[in-house]
Amino acid sequence: MTESPTPRRFPRSVPVVLAFIAVFFAAINLRAGIASLGSVLGEVLEAFNTSGALAGVITAMPGLFFAIMGLGAVPLAARFGLSKTLTVGMVLTLIGLAVRPWVGEIWIFIALTAFVVAGIALANVLLPAWIKNHGGRHIVALMTIYSSVLGLSGAIGPLSILLFNGNDAWRWSLFIWASFAAVQLVVWVIVAARTGFDFPSASADTAAGNGGSLWKSPTAVFLMLFFGLQSMNAYIQMGWLPQIFIDGGASANVGSVALALVGALNVIGGLVMPLIIDRVHNLAIFPVLFSVCSATGYVGLYFTADTVPLLWALFLGLGGFCFPTAIALIPARSRSPLVTARLSGFVQPVGYFVAALGPFLIGIIYEATGQWSAILLTLVGGTVAMAVTGFRASRRGYIDDELNAASR
Repeated sequence: MTESPTPRRFPRSVPVVLAFIAVFFAAINLRAGIASLGSVLGEVLEAFNTSGALAGVITAMPGLFFAIMGLGAVPLAARFGLSKTLTVGMVLTLIGLAVRPWVGEIWIFIALTAFVVAGIALANVLLPAWIKNHGGRHIVALMTIYSSVLGLSGAIGPLSILLFNGNDAWRWSLFIWASFAAVQLVVWVIVAARTGFDFPSASADTAAGNGGSLWKSPTAVFLMLFFGLQSMNAYIQMGWLPQIFIDGGASANVGSVALALVGALNVIGGLVMPLIIDRVHNLAIFPVLFSVCSATGYVGLYFTADTVPLLWALFLGLGGFCFPTAIALIPARSRSPLVTARLSGFVQPVGYFVAALGPFLIGIIYEATGQWSAILLTLVGGTVAMAVTGFRASRRGYIDDELNAASR
């Protein structure tokens, strides 16, 4: 005899002000805990007396765990609700950020880093669906807050090392982000208590689109590939860009400022791309343009990393507009909140599996060769693939319609 399903209380609406506060604090925590590690990676390896090979493991962890946790994000949210699942992830992030800097073993450090990225992964996948479900007529504004503040998080993360001096500076530069995670958790406990179970249900008029395999939607597949390639670039830059500048003859401070500039430009991209996607009919030129910018930045690093280094960071930052473009396309190319949730749970985890390979392989190659030339040329080639997939993913249309057509 099967048990009857647990009754679900209809979700309560979230006040507009609380929704904006909740999205802001979620977004400010989505990159800083990861980006702050890139600027002190050398000090971390030295403190634990470990090899550069583990640097590849550490820098690959965001993409890998975003993929693993992302696969489980939608099923977990379907069982417990979007808000509650997001809140649980925030608990994991807080524990990792608060404890990680003070441990004495590299494997414990890595395990707690997994806590950080696992919690962030749930928010990566579920927050666009939460916005679609609770945003009402403020969806574009909330997506703008989400993607721009996420870019700000990536920009300020590497700068925390500039606040501290001494042998333990790297520990404090990582620990400081636990305070932001604590505020985030308080806000989302309030949100979760108010909303109750808030996973979107299928509506009768979109049942086919809600149930079809997303592999049958060409737009979903190309969006997944585009997301994966741009994420691979982002996490390579987040983990390795300061080291590329240092090896190219620039100072460590220049490397940190360059990474912060890349993140700062993501703020601008986050502000403008949701509005552009909502209003412009033909978006296909934008992924191509941004991919060309990324290629220009990598070519500049290949030839003269220590000459006008911030110019190359500027081009890489403009190339980083691919990220807010990919994120904003998730709700823009889906009609129903349920398809948005499924699409986010498809695009991001599978895309992050692609992204995880990049930093890991770079760690192995860099450890073996100590050179960046072949790596940078390969990254230039990757921007071509990013342009092609982004061009196709940006075509006007709805994934719901493609799924409905495939089910007939």
